[in-house]
Amino acid sequence: MPSTTDRFQEAVIFAVRLHANQLRKATDIPYVSHLFSVAALAMEHGATEDEAIAALLHDAVEDQGGKPTLEEIRRRFGDHVASIVDGCTDTDQHPKPPWRERKQAYIDHVHHASPSVCLVSACDKLHNSRCILSDVRVEGDAAFKKFTGSKDGTLWYYRSLVNGFAGKIPKRLADELERVVSELERLSSDHQTVQIIV
Repeated sequence: MPSTTDRFQEAVIFAVRLHANQLRKATDIPYVSHLFSVAALAMEHGATEDEAIAALLHDAVEDQGGKPTLEEIRRRFGDHVASIVDGCTDTDQHPKPPWRERKQAYIDHVHHASPSVCLVSACDKLHNSRCILSDVRVEGDAAFKKFTGSKDGTLWYYRSLVNGFAGKIPKRLADELERVVSELERLSSDHQTVQIIV
């Protein structure tokens, strides 16, 4: 993506407005930091402008209004952006379905998703897994307490996605996601061993 247009700038403003009052889970970090990080990763791995816009808006439907928000994205940015955002959406139901069932459905979905959906989703998962890894280095297994799936479920989910993305995303992105998730698994295993010995 050699340059951005007014559409991308509009998407930045729209994303900031949608997520203005949202924080990252169990932190004081503005949620938009995650959206900017995912968009940056997508652009660094060859995203088109549509894919970069979808990266900014990938959580909008799930977190900020469901299907009406998806239709607003379609109106503002077109069918392709809306289809990518829809493909990255875990669920638009409230209340959300049970965690394990929802995550398994998303893993299954990734196997058949478009390259654009896989690119944005993998960038999302890379940023999330980097943040988890950073927390685990400081807090140990306590870092997993904020997640519904706890440690075992979270590790299962990320490993399953690494496998699901294989061959569907740029190799450099796939390698980095593999490296981060493997390090997360190693640290978690080491921490568990220390607990047992003690």
